[in-house]
Amino acid sequence: MSRRPIVLLPEALRNQIAAGEVVERPSSVVKELAENSLDAGARRVDVELSRGGLALIAVQDDGGGVPPGELALAVTRHATSKIASAADLWRIATFGFRGEALPSIASVSLLRMTSRFPGEPEARYVEVENGRLRDEGPAALASGTRVEVRGLFQSVPARLKFLRSEATEARRCQDILMRMSLARPEVAFSLTLDGRESFRLPPGQDLAARLARFWPPAVCQGLRPFDFGLDGARARGLAGDPATAQGRGERILCFVNGRAVQDRLLTRAARNAYQGRLLTSEFPQLALFLELPPDEVDVNVHPAKLEVRFRDEGAIFSLVRRALLQALEAMAPTAFFEVPPSSGERESAPAPSQRSLPVEPPKFGSYREFRSSYGESPAVPFSSVSGGVPWPDDPPPPRPQPPAAAPAPVSLGDSGLTYLGQVADTYLVLRTPDGLALLDQHAAHERVLFENMRSGRTRGESQPLAVGLELDLHPSEAELLEEIGADLRRLGFGFREAGAGRLALTAVPPGLDAGKAMEYFRAAVSGQSRNLAGLWTMLSCRSAIKAGDVLARDEALALLSAWLDCPERDYCPHGRPALVAFNEADLEKLFKRK
Repeated sequence: MSRRPIVLLPEALRNQIAAGEVVERPSSVVKELAENSLDAGARRVDVELSRGGLALIAVQDDGGGVPPGELALAVTRHATSKIASAADLWRIATFGFRGEALPSIASVSLLRMTSRFPGEPEARYVEVENGRLRDEGPAALASGTRVEVRGLFQSVPARLKFLRSEATEARRCQDILMRMSLARPEVAFSLTLDGRESFRLPPGQDLAARLARFWPPAVCQGLRPFDFGLDGARARGLAGDPATAQGRGERILCFVNGRAVQDRLLTRAARNAYQGRLLTSEFPQLALFLELPPDEVDVNVHPAKLEVRFRDEGAIFSLVRRALLQALEAMAPTAFFEVPPSSGERESAPAPSQRSLPVEPPKFGSYREFRSSYGESPAVPFSSVSGGVPWPDDPPPPRPQPPAAAPAPVSLGDSGLTYLGQVADTYLVLRTPDGLALLDQHAAHERVLFENMRSGRTRGESQPLAVGLELDLHPSEAELLEEIGADLRRLGFGFREAGAGRLALTAVPPGLDAGKAMEYFRAAVSGQSRNLAGLWTMLSCRSAIKAGDVLARDEALALLSAWLDCPERDYCPHGRPALVAFNEADLEKLFKRK
């Protein structure tokens, strides 16, 4: 390899190299231009995209504008009005400050910037193509600034190969704008995609109202506010109910002094606060706003300004964790306790269980038949229910019967296990060749149902409904349905459009009643699963028998038989252990015999 002399790179090439750090995709352009609008004091930001931003990105605002003599300077590298000295880097109060965004964008596109400064008789524009000033002059614009970016990356086609589909790139742009709108609720935002308005947010909305435009109702209804301050720092926002957790972390939104960031410390603090309330594969919904003195955080870490560094990471971790625990502890535990009947209401008999084990039918047609085979429990005199005073026409109480003998242990074939009984209405007790084991009935049934779905419910088998069930779809739910609709059909759901923003459920997976099917369908389109396996996991978890369910002996044996036939049976689909075993050495250690 021959040696080349050291030379200065051409300015256009230097700008294109720098653009690789700032402009990764169309959403990067939307972010930088919208941030400039907010820094200019805009009260309205309108964004227009064509072909996912590859053909056109237009951002228009009603901000302060740029003086005519500074327009050409605005598209020059390292030219900015936001900082003037090194000391300013430690008290940054604006989104932008590096002076790189506009020249970087202009180096890989055709950029036209039109602005009208207050007091000027007319607006002016400047046009730059692939880093070279092409034209400038007077223009028509009532106020503010409009920036149009066309043909993004056409001069560097290698960059186009790393982009996703136009629809995916448009969703990324929408996500960026959504985050900005949450940080600045006093500003109006709108987004138009290929001539169709995607959303329009009025100014002055609160955080919950803005989130409701982007997150489904099932998620937003479980959000709880929090606000906690300590030593000059403050953490506030909305935290989601653990019951609405999902399999993706895309709804953990973090802001530092109004700037949307991706920070591992804040995410780790949030996961720590939710510890014990979520499975390891689940993520909460969270909108976290951290406010602290500018000199306590360094935002000059990455050209895209998506990362920050805190002076005291331990204090920030503790602040966020305590703030979230405040919200979690205040949440009503509706998922764990039933509301008692109001005074004057007669308690009705509990509804029959809806559980259904996907195994051979039990040997007994009813619990009464089962008890008659193994012995009845002692009868309870009616007088004990009515306060001990018999009614005049009460029949004489039956004579107490001796307690039935405990059923004998049952060997489970060639597995080497013997079923001994149920403890705490949750665990099945098993004798093993070298000790003892406890099987979590919920986790075991989850595994059975999951394997049932994986082996038999991917063929699109459905149970048609006589009358379609209609439901309203939130825009975010309709968007997600386009992604997972095929998976839902393979799972056994049938559905069709029933008008603008409405859907009719026409078929459900075999074995599910319409009400449960509707509940699972809604959970799926709300984002609580990310793929077909996630849907199976969600369905199996919600359909499985629960802790506290009393199992008749034939039900327990049927469950054990089905569980023993499952692959990966030692764990539930979430990854929790289904079986905990104790060998002789473990038992001796527990009893301190050795």
